[in-house]
Amino acid sequence: MERRTIGAAALEVGAIGLGCMPMSWAYTASQRSGEGSVRAVHAALDQGASLLDTADMYGPYLNELLVGRVLKERREDAFVSTKCGLLVGESHIVANGRPGYVKRACDASLRRLQTDVIDLYQLHRADPEVPIEETWGAMAELVAAGKVRALGLCAVGARAQREADQRAKRVQGRSGAPDGRPGAGTQGDSRPGAGMHADRRSGAGMHDGTLRQLERVQQVFPVSCVQAELSVWSPEALAALVPWCAARGVGFLAAMPLGNGFLSGTLTPGQGFEPDDVRARHPRFTAEMMAANQPIVAGLRRVARRHGPGTTAAQVALAWLLAQGRHVVPVPGAKRERWAVENCAAAELRLTDEDFAEIASLPPARGSWD
Repeated sequence: MERRTIGAAALEVGAIGLGCMPMSWAYTASQRSGEGSVRAVHAALDQGASLLDTADMYGPYLNELLVGRVLKERREDAFVSTKCGLLVGESHIVANGRPGYVKRACDASLRRLQTDVIDLYQLHRADPEVPIEETWGAMAELVAAGKVRALGLCAVGARAQREADQRAKRVQGRSGAPDGRPGAGTQGDSRPGAGMHADRRSGAGMHDGTLRQLERVQQVFPVSCVQAELSVWSPEALAALVPWCAARGVGFLAAMPLGNGFLSGTLTPGQGFEPDDVRARHPRFTAEMMAANQPIVAGLRRVARRHGPGTTAAQVALAWLLAQGRHVVPVPGAKRERWAVENCAAAELRLTDEDFAEIASLPPARGSWD
C-alpha cells in the first residue's frame, strides 16, 4: 500500500488506516466477534494498513485490549493511535483533562496495548474545567518520557454547528432570501473537492472551536495530526480544517469516511438498529432520511461501475478522500476481515475528472432536522 507521512516528525503510515472502534463500541453488539475482529486487524496489517486507531473509552478499555492481542505479535507492522480525555459512566461521558489523570491514562493504555510506546496519542475532547494548555503540556511530557511519539487532537462540535446551520437555512428560506443551492456555479469544476455542497464547504464556523484549540496547543507542543469527520456526505472539514493541516505539515485522519456505513451501500432504509447502536439515534439514519439520501449512494455506485467489476461504492468514497491531499488518511471502521480487505483495496483506485465531477454534483446529505 502507498505510504503517507503525517506531522513534522514525518511519521509513516499506510494511506488507509483501520478504525477499531466498531469492534467493541458504538455499533450493534450482537454482530461483534472478538476472534473475527482480531482476524480483521491482521488482514488490515497484511494489506499495509498500518495505522490502527483506538481509544481507552471504546468498550471502555475492551478495544485497546483487543488491539493489544495483535500488537503482542506484530508490533513492528503497526502504527498505534489511541486517545485519552473521556471517561465513560453508565449513562454519561465526561471529559477529564487533568494532567495527573492524562499520565495515568497513558500508562494504563500502554499496559492494555502491550507496547512500550504509543505512536500517536490524541486528546479526545478538551476538559472545559482545565485549560487545554495544561492538558497538552502533560501529553508533551509523555513524549519527553519516551512513552508517546507524537500528539494529535480530535475535532469538536461539528454536529451541533451543522444543526445550527440547518436551522439558519430554514429561517432564511422562510424569509425569501436566496436559497443557496448546493454547489451552484461549481458543477463543472472537476477538482476533487470542488462543488461539494458549496454552502456547507463555506465553513459556517463548523470547526472554529477546533481551530482555536489548535492555535493554543501549537504554542505548547507541535500538533502532528488532527482527526475529524470527513466523507462524501460530510465534507465540511474541507473548508478550513483540512487546509489548516496542509499549510502546517499536519496530518489529517478522516474519521467516519464511510458515513457510519451508509456510503458502503450495504444498509437498507428502514432496517432498524439495535438500541446500543449509535445510528439508532443519528438524525441521518431514520428510515425517511436513509431513503432520501439514497441518491448519494447511487452516484457512488455509478462511479464504481465505470472502474469495472468488483469496485464498490465504499472504495470510491475512500478514493475520493485520498485525493483531498497527501496528508489525508481515511480511517474506515471495520470489524470483519472482508470489509477490512475491501477498504484497503481503495488505495489502488484512481478516480478520473469525470468521477470527481459526478461526486461533486451529488445532492447534500439530509438529516431529520431538515
